[in-house]
Amino acid sequence: MFLSAIMLLMSFLTMVQQGTQVTQLSPNHNDSSDDFAVVSPRIRLRDGRHLAYVERGVSKDIAKYKIIIVHGFGSSKEMNFLAPQELIDELGIYLLQYDRAGYGESDPNPKRSLKSEALDIQELADQLQLGPQFYVIGVSMGSYATWSCLKYLPHRLAGLALIAPVINYRWPSFPGSLIREDYRRKLVQWALWLANHCPKLLHWWVTQKWLPSAAVIEKNPAFFNKSDIDILKTIPGFPMLTKDSLKEQDVFDTLRHDWRVAFGKWEFDPMKLSNPFPKCRSSFHIWHGFEDKVVPSELQRFVSGKLPWIHYHEVPDGGHLIIYYRGLCEAILKALLLGQENLAYRPTATLI
Repeated sequence: MFLSAIMLLMSFLTMVQQGTQVTQLSPNHNDSSDDFAVVSPRIRLRDGRHLAYVERGVSKDIAKYKIIIVHGFGSSKEMNFLAPQELIDELGIYLLQYDRAGYGESDPNPKRSLKSEALDIQELADQLQLGPQFYVIGVSMGSYATWSCLKYLPHRLAGLALIAPVINYRWPSFPGSLIREDYRRKLVQWALWLANHCPKLLHWWVTQKWLPSAAVIEKNPAFFNKSDIDILKTIPGFPMLTKDSLKEQDVFDTLRHDWRVAFGKWEFDPMKLSNPFPKCRSSFHIWHGFEDKVVPSELQRFVSGKLPWIHYHEVPDGGHLIIYYRGLCEAILKALLLGQENLAYRPTATLI
């Protein structure tokens, strides 16, 4: 069980790292010396931290839609969001991608929390003058920051989309009968216990040379379905998963604290949230793979069934890496911004 927990933690890092060109954290990440060269624009937050970001799409001054994309575990602002440039230009879309606290070129936040993630997004939007409302898209573990926006910033949201979002087995609304026998719940519990109580042991363990390499994990059918494995053959590797990177204390601490917030006890239950979009039913979407082996589609259906104002879309042969499937980002944008449903992603099973 101990080894399985470590493997799960490493596999999550592997999965969401796919297709990214990650900016490595420097050992002097908090140092203002020349040892760490900042190459991306950054804002300074009220607490003195900096957030780095990149802008894509049309100029925000003429954009009709302004979207903030929240990356996942082990990823960065450089993650690929494969939206066609023609669609971006046609609809007038401005995309803002940023490094969450401790990732890439952003400063760590030793007080990271659900609320701090949402407030970082709000302050980023305010300093870049995105206006009173904007859209947010959360990918994989970046979904917990997106749920936090729904809780703490509902008045600022024009719409939300979650792509292969992680779930937290500690959400009170999950019935025991639904999650009791799920082996992933036990693995998450073990990994969370290690992150909370034995960080030094966990750090030593994940940097041992005898542990399986990323190449072994990425081909493991326990974590990836056939479509995912096909995707893995066409995209880059995982810089943050190397043992040399994990030996850096800043890198390890960022990942550990991110994991603790995502899978620890939340101060709210997402399934108890109110609909912030009563006048526009197409404003909140969840996209998930039916064959996702990291987050069971049955649980994602349950969440969507508890909140009937969510539009739930399911990729029939999709695993956890659906964001890299051809045509999906285009479908996500058309659904979120225009309310256009692609029938190919309509779930075949009834929501619980």
